[in-house]
Amino acid sequence: MIAIIRIKGQVGMDKDIIETFYRLRLRRKYACIVIDKPTPEQLGMLKKVENFVAFGELDKDTYKELVEKRGRKDKEGNLKPFFRLHPPIKGIESKKHFGVNKGVLGNNKDKINELVRRML
Repeated sequence: MIAIIRIKGQVGMDKDIIETFYRLRLRRKYACIVIDKPTPEQLGMLKKVENFVAFGELDKDTYKELVEKRGRKDKEGNLKPFFRLHPPIKGIESKKHFGVNKGVLGNNKDKINELVRRML
C-alpha cells in the first residue's frame, strides 16, 4: 500500500499539477490517499507531483489506525477515498526533499508510517 500526503498548498502552482492533484483527490493541504495496488497511470501522476507530496509504503497497522481515527463514510455507507489529516505534531523539519536536507517531500519509504501517526 502506498500512502500519499499533500504537503504544499496551491498558491503559485502550475495548472497541470493542480489538475493532477484533483485527479488524485488531493484537493487540500494535508489530505491523504492510500492506494492498495497502484496502476501505471497512478504511478505517473505520483511522479508528476512528487515535489509537492510525501509518500511511502504504509503498513497494515498504521492503515487500520488511520481508518479508525480519520475515516469518514459517504452517503452510500462506503469509506471516502481520502483522509483529511491534521498538521504534524512537532511540525515539519523542512519541506525540502527527503534525501537532501531530511525534509518530508518525496519518497519517505517506511518513515511515512511515523509521519501519518504524527498527523492523526
